[in-house]
Formats: sequence, structure tokens, C-alpha cells
Amino acid sequence: MRLVVGRHWPALLVASACFGIALSVWVDVGLVTTIAGALGALGAVLVLERWQRLAAVGVAVALVGLGWGSLRMEALNASVLRAEVGETGVAELVTVAPARSSPWSTRVIAMARAFRRAPVKERVLLVLPVGRSPPRGAILEATVRVAEPRPSRNGFDERGWLARQGVHVVLDASSWRQIGRRGGVAGLGDRLRDRIERAVGRGTGGVRRAIVLGVVLGEDEGLPAPVQDDFRASGLYHLLAVSGQNVAFLAAGVLCLGWLLRLSRVARELVAVGVIAAYVLAVGWQPSVVRAAVAGTLASLAWLVARPTDRWHFLAVGAFVLLAWMPTSALDPGFQLSFGAVAAIFVGVPRLRMHVDGLPLPRTVAEALAVALACGLATAPILLLHFGQVPLYTVLANIVAFTAAPLVLAFGLLAALVDPVSPDAAAGLAQLAGWAAAWLELVAEVTAHLPSAQLEAVPAIALAVAVAGCWLVARLARRRLGEVERRRLKTLAVAAGTLALVAVAWVATRPPPAWSRPEGLRVTFSTSGRATRCCSRHRGRASWSTKDHLRQVSPRSYEAWGSVR
Repeated sequence: MRLVVGRHWPALLVASACFGIALSVWVDVGLVTTIAGALGALGAVLVLERWQRLAAVGVAVALVGLGWGSLRMEALNASVLRAEVGETGVAELVTVAPARSSPWSTRVIAMARAFRRAPVKERVLLVLPVGRSPPRGAILEATVRVAEPRPSRNGFDERGWLARQGVHVVLDASSWRQIGRRGGVAGLGDRLRDRIERAVGRGTGGVRRAIVLGVVLGEDEGLPAPVQDDFRASGLYHLLAVSGQNVAFLAAGVLCLGWLLRLSRVARELVAVGVIAAYVLAVGWQPSVVRAAVAGTLASLAWLVARPTDRWHFLAVGAFVLLAWMPTSALDPGFQLSFGAVAAIFVGVPRLRMHVDGLPLPRTVAEALAVALACGLATAPILLLHFGQVPLYTVLANIVAFTAAPLVLAFGLLAALVDPVSPDAAAGLAQLAGWAAAWLELVAEVTAHLPSAQLEAVPAIALAVAVAGCWLVARLARRRLGEVERRRLKTLAVAAGTLALVAVAWVATRPPPAWSRPEGLRVTFSTSGRATRCCSRHRGRASWSTKDHLRQVSPRSYEAWGSVR
């Protein structure tokens, strides 16, 4: 324990600040109280020993984080437009997120600048009529009616979901028009995003284009609902959200290109930091990309200043940046899934590799299997908590698809890079990205249609208990078996698992039995309570027939039966 604290104490202090900020979502403490508590904890440092001093500093940092989080929550809960509920007027807004369209309306998160000519600065949910959707970063002038978000209905709490994003009112627009585009740093990100979308669209279209944009930009708005359901059921939906893998591939590509151009190491690191920042601007404020961008930037800066690196410190700083700006991010499923998966990779993958290395699998497949197992086990409870379902074949789907996702990302980004120089080459690269995206679509569709692709809470818990029991039995047996017998047991387990997966896939991909319409005339009669009583009265008669029954129960049915005969 002392070794861990001595090695990772900066990460522990940052994690203490994150804990204090996250606690402010539930606990509202005044700034004076938190400052007094922090000063008291720092004063205790003078009379405590070494490790106790670190604990006291951690408490002080957590209290400071609680105070900051309380201030941010107060700012996020403040709403000027809440007093205007039910009123109608002209508003000026800036869309800050991609629009999501449905058959009934178009919804987009926007920043209100003015309402009835009065200056306003507040995030709102803008509901537009069905039709053309505004791009991200568009400045709109709309005639709106201020309304409250809908309360909890059918398991979805729109009011709570919007409040976690700092949105407290809904603006229903009857008409709107675009009057410009935002500028500055945010406008630069909009232009970069438009360039990537234009380059990808040169060689792809339809579902393939939507998948490529999902992998490259985390944009899933263009995917049809059935395709989104397939990605969720297969456990591949995380590919449609920008992750640390995207930033890692981007930084590695920049460093390799700089090496080929014979740039100095300092220049390469600075260019990598700039490219990562530009990519974050293009993608937007997503937990996974912000976390990865912070980690990549800190890694480059650590090399520049010749300081040691600590991946846990990078992870904690990424969480701190997100929570410091939006404390309610701690309640966001994307935040929890992103940081939970990365922590599982840090902790679980080295231990799983010890068990996977003995299997007759290629090294890359074994690495993908260990990562998929660690992430699947860590994110399953979070998925059950928020969505009530967990994908059963997520490990299988991720192993099959792990080679295609980097190709989609690489070809998509290269297409955007080459597009200003050679649009034809960009179209070819985008087409290659589309082919790789088609493989992801196929894997998601096949996996989603396997039996019990998604498990509810009770079956998932039962399966987890069964797997844990099998693991305990295997661990006890491993101690009593020799090396040769253990290898044979592993080989047998892999063969049995492969055979079971093949059998399940064969059953799932078989076409359903065809139903053929019966030929001839078929008449079906519905008996009422009167008919039942009639049957009970005549139960003892041997010469009971449908004809006699119809004659006594319903003369019209008897006439119809006679005409059919």
C-alpha cells in the first residue's frame, strides 16, 4: 500500500479533487464552510506523520473541490428563461451540437443569446419543425415558445437528462432561419468538422458514410434506428463514440509523419499536441475524447520537460477537467463507461494476459481478447444500471471487428487530410473506409440477431454467478493438475467454446420457417358464454354436432354455416 501511495500520490490528490467535485452534485455546501474545512485539514498536517499528512492534504483538496463544484452547480442551475415559461417571442440562438431528427421534430442543443431583444446566455433544447436541420455552429433567428421539459415518462426522465447538461427549458420553434455561423475557436472546430464530413462523403454514402462519421467524429445522427439497435445489441456501439484509440492513432500518425519529414522530437511533440487540440475542436466535448486528449497532451509535455509519466495521473487529470467544467458529468453514462473501461484496461488486462497467453491464439488476437474481456466485465454493471440490458456477445463481436475500426479511422482521417490537395484521392480513401465500415455493419447485424443477444438484469446476474463459479472450479482444479494437463484443459475449453459459438451462430443465421397460407375456405367461429352454457347442458348427449350447436346458439351462424356447406 505504501508503495502504491508513494508512486501515485499525485494521481490520488487529483482523484480527491474529483471526488469532492462529484460530491457537489448531491451535497450543497457553502464556499466559506469548505474553505474553513480545507484550512483546518491543512493545519492538521503540522501535527501528523508522513502518510497521515498526505491523507490530510487529500481531505483539504477534496473540500476545495466540493466548494468549486458547489459554485458550478449553482451556475448550472441558474435559469433566466425559466421565468418565461409559456411566453412566445423571437430568440437568437447558436447550435452547439449536431441536430437529431425524427419523424415528428428536429431537436438540437443550442445556446440562447437573446430573447425578445434582451441578452441571454443559457443552454436550451431547441425543437424545430420537421424538415431541414441546421448545422452545428449555425446562428439562428427563430420564433419560439418557452416550455418546461417533459417529466419522467415510460422510463425516460427528460427533465433530469437535460438538467445534467445545464438545460432547464425547451424552446418550441414555429419558424426559423439561419443568419450566420459562429466564429472564433469554436467556429474553427465547425469548419474542421465540415471538411471531414465533406471528404468522407466523396466516396461513401448511406449507412456506410454514417458509420465512418460515427467512428471518426462520434456522430451517430445519420444512422438509421435499426442499425443503431444492432450496434447496441452487439456491444459495438462504443465504436461510434470517439475514444482514446482515435487520439492514440492520430498522435502516432503525426509522430511518424514528423519522423519521415526529419523534424526534431520537440517539433513533433508540439505538432502532435496541436493536432490533438484541433481534433477535439472538431469532435466536440465528449468525455472519451477529452480524457484521451488530456492524456496525450500530458504525455507530450512530460517528454518535453523530462518528467516521468504516470497513466493513472493522466486519467485522473482527464476526469478533473471534465468534472471541473460540468460536475454532473459524473452521472453521465458516457463518462462512467469511458473511465471504467480505461481503468479496467489498466488493472485487468495484465492479469488476463497471464491466462490468455497460454491459449493457442495469435498474439494480436490474445491482446484483443484480454481487452474485450476486461472492458466487458467492467462496463456490464454500468450498462445494467442505466439501460437495464447488457450485450452477451460483446467479446466475440469486438474480437471479430477489432481490425476494421482502425482502418475506418485511418482512411477517414487520411481522406480529410488529402481532400484539399486531391479530391479524387480523398474519394478513394473514403471508399476504403466505407468498405471497412461495411464489415462493422455486418458484424453488428449478425451478432445482434444471435439468440439472447441482450440479457436483462436477472439473466445477466445469473450468468455472472455461473461464470464466477466455473472460474473458481477451474482455479481449484488448476492447483491439482500438472502443466501438461492444464494446457490440455485450456485447449479443450477453447475448442468447446468455439464449437458452442459456431452452433449458436448457425442456429441464429438459419432462415425462419416459411409459413404457407392454407388453401381452401376456412371458417372460424367465436363461442360466447351462451355457447359455453349450451355445451354444458348438452354434454351428456351423444348426438351433439356443430350444426345442432349453431341452431340453438345463433340462428345467423347456422344460416351462414348452411350457405358454406
